[in-house]
Amino acid sequence: QVQLVESGGGLVQPGGSLRLSCVASETISSFHQMGWYRRAPGKERDLVAIFTRAGSTNYVDSVRGQFTISRENAKNTVYLQMNNLVPEDTANYYCRGLRGARDYWGQGTQVTVSA
Repeated sequence: QVQLVESGGGLVQPGGSLRLSCVASETISSFHQMGWYRRAPGKERDLVAIFTRAGSTNYVDSVRGQFTISRENAKNTVYLQMNNLVPEDTANYYCRGLRGARDYWGQGTQVTVSA
């Protein structure tokens, strides 16, 4: 069973930064899509940033230029660098990997942006 484990969340002041990590139990190159989603309080879970099948990146418009997704294949890890955080970024952040017809999710890591 593939496992995705997120870490790096926490409480941060507005304007601060966090880096989230997602470690996969199998090689991340085996996933045709991998990235980050978030669920804010009272909202649906939405895409934040992903690596696509072609290896390019895709961001939701609200975080483009603010967040950066990256990967380190040797460590089976995908990162999300989040800068200039605002209270609206408060959410539970999830890692997701798609491989064939299988859809894998991590348990999530909470990010709270508050003064």
